[in-house]
Amino acid sequence: MAGEKQDGINIKGLLPWLQLKQVPGIGNLLFKRLLDAFGTPEKAMAAPREALARVQGISLSLAGRIRRPGDPTASRREIENARARGFRILPLTDPQYPPLLREIPDPPPLLYVHGCLDSLPWPLAMVGARKASRYGLDITRRLAAELAAAGALIVSGMARGIDTAAHRAALDAGGKTVAVLGSGLDQIYPPENRQLFRQITRQGAVISEFPLDTRPEPRNFPVRNRIISGMSLGTVVVEAARRSGSLITARLAAEQNREVFAVPGSVRSGLSHGTHHLIHQGAKLVTAAADIWEEFTHLRPSPQAKAQPRGSGAEGGAIDKTLTKAERQVWALLSPYPIHIDELAQESSLAPGQLAEALLQLELKGLIIQGAGKMFTKGDSN
Repeated sequence: MAGEKQDGINIKGLLPWLQLKQVPGIGNLLFKRLLDAFGTPEKAMAAPREALARVQGISLSLAGRIRRPGDPTASRREIENARARGFRILPLTDPQYPPLLREIPDPPPLLYVHGCLDSLPWPLAMVGARKASRYGLDITRRLAAELAAAGALIVSGMARGIDTAAHRAALDAGGKTVAVLGSGLDQIYPPENRQLFRQITRQGAVISEFPLDTRPEPRNFPVRNRIISGMSLGTVVVEAARRSGSLITARLAAEQNREVFAVPGSVRSGLSHGTHHLIHQGAKLVTAAADIWEEFTHLRPSPQAKAQPRGSGAEGGAIDKTLTKAERQVWALLSPYPIHIDELAQESSLAPGQLAEALLQLELKGLIIQGAGKMFTKGDSN
């Protein structure tokens, strides 16, 4: 076994990492302290009990368990299973391990990776509600596409709703994205994202700190959120209820000394409570990609010139030129939030027939959407 390699990493060299991680009582924080104290898992497991017990959080009984890590058969089998599926296992010291993630107090000692993690600059996390509104999905797609096209790596959790929209928009823009799972790589969740999983691995990577067959248990997701925020320069929250995993990610980002951004929403929507709370707490309000790039101009010249400028897209002049005067007037009154036809009639100067004709033409052009009860919204024009 000693001569076998996994993409240049000696398999025998990985075994101590898995063995130390599996010692009962050794979590990510204690693993990092042991590495800081002894340099490698091998040296930690070979250290005298008294030396181990001098590490904060290590008792003499835990030191004894560290010195007796157990049979490596299960760890060796895990490595072989990963290799058979085309996955890699990156230890904390690997050059491809996300550099920002190394800086948090409790980085995963090991990352399971499918895809490519090198040469992925400007990581920015985008998270939000699973049951997102049309407004939330539209703004997510626009922001993610602008950021990815300008060179950012979009990091999210591949969950339903905002996460999925962010990944897909980054891919569609020809950019790169990383999905962080709350399960093992052999347990794709949600199951309907299997195709997305494969697409992401071709333009980025899917990663997890959990063993391959770990199921998507609820307790795993708050744990994985620290990876999403920890490997990113900042976290953008698009929609979030008052209690949500997205707010956990934002809190972790703040604790990790990373930037926190929030997209405002309707005061009538419960999905805006979380983002508005973040803004009150000091998160930067975001309406366009330029708002995000402004925070990182101290790192290098801002790439925002490559992003779509404010006012581009549906609200820009390109669409205006295709509309009649009546259509432009109605278009200006609409937003991603539903508005009733009676309210449009009150706010416009159009006769009922003119208003109905303008709405019909806008709908035929794919610029607006008519919902139940004569409610109208702007569509996603991108």
